Amino acid sequence: MPKTIAEQLASHFFKFNYDALTPATRTAVKRLLLDYLGVGVAGSQTGSGKVAREFATSTGGFEQATLIGDGRRVPAMQAALANAISSHSVELDDIDVLALFHFSPPVYSAALATAEQKGKDGRALVTALAAGCEMMERLSKAANNSLRNRAYHTTPTCGIFGATIASGLLLDNREEQIVSSLGLAGAQSGGLMEMYGPSMQKRFNPGPASRSGVTAAAMANLGFTGAATIFEGERGWLAAFTDTSDAAQLTLDLDKPYQLDIEFKPYSCARPIHNAIDCALDIRKKHAPDLNRIKSMTMARHSDWALYHQNTQPQTYHEAQVSLPYSVAVAFTDGQALFPQYNNARLKEPMLIRLSEMLKITVDDTLPRGVSCKLTVEMEDGAKYVSQVDYPKGSIQNSMSDDELRIKFDSLTIPVIGASRSAEAADMVANIEQCKDIGLLMRLLAPAGN
Repeated sequence: MPKTIAEQLASHFFKFNYDALTPATRTAVKRLLLDYLGVGVAGSQTGSGKVAREFATSTGGFEQATLIGDGRRVPAMQAALANAISSHSVELDDIDVLALFHFSPPVYSAALATAEQKGKDGRALVTALAAGCEMMERLSKAANNSLRNRAYHTTPTCGIFGATIASGLLLDNREEQIVSSLGLAGAQSGGLMEMYGPSMQKRFNPGPASRSGVTAAAMANLGFTGAATIFEGERGWLAAFTDTSDAAQLTLDLDKPYQLDIEFKPYSCARPIHNAIDCALDIRKKHAPDLNRIKSMTMARHSDWALYHQNTQPQTYHEAQVSLPYSVAVAFTDGQALFPQYNNARLKEPMLIRLSEMLKITVDDTLPRGVSCKLTVEMEDGAKYVSQVDYPKGSIQNSMSDDELRIKFDSLTIPVIGASRSAEAADMVANIEQCKDIGLLMRLLAPAGN
């Protein structure tokens, strides 16, 4: 009898080990670990991060894993929930090449919580992270764009499966237990794109996915069995969550090394907006237009993303971070789009309002990529400035260097945990293979004395 998709994936991931990972995969996973921890520390101090941390501690339970930016220890499932929310709370977390999902909030949060709970070392962590990210991306490739177009948020919907695989490897799950855990993950999968607005809704989405991934792996480890046909079954995940899918992507080239394409964010907003920001920064640098003399602005976008991020009047910084018009406006005024630019106090500034409301978004399917943007600025004197960006800063083709990632990490962590702990944590990540207990790393990610 042919193996189901879950059975094939379980066989593949059960064989994962550190020595079999390519150098490129190890590097990608470690670069993302540094980025995730920095973003998580900063995000833990936001309103959504604080609520998540307080919720995690309010439920009690065994002290198994550390809350990032806090230092208190809670059950692994609760740490996964809170840390996933924190790491998604400043819109600086990583992204896949199609700007459909974030690897680290669901996968890294679950893996670190489980690794700390079980006293696992750095090599085991790197292996689990690579497996979890691969699982998540394979499923996204099989399901999108149909998944997103049906209003499902890919980060939690696919991320739970990545979190499940990562946690399962750290729990030393047997092959049949990995099969069951995937079935249990499918039973809990969800997350809607109805998340844009003034609320914290978007920040919440990866939290349950990460927590439920830990749950699925742990329940399977204890003997709870799950459906082996969870992906391709008549009432399975692909049938439930997509109108069209490519199930073959889940098992394509399982016998070959998998290339993880992870991109990073230099700006504190939704990734498809980054191209637009780069357009504005390019025009600002080359032409330094008098903002008071701008007559009109038009942003051409591919139809893949043209209907998203159109809000010209954000009422909270949460809305501003998913507003392309506001992001372009603040890029012109400040020459930057970091978390301080997305501040409730800034939203009523006359110039930002003027530029935001001026920007018109049009559809242009001749643009080469779904995230491509082409900005045209017309001045009162008739001058016209045009900039098109297909690969934004932080993309594979326009990458952030190790030094740039370290600067980002320091800027996010030093205000919270201090320069000494920040440097020690960064050094430990760089040499994570020598770390004998992941708990040593996690306990650095809180202010001294916590």
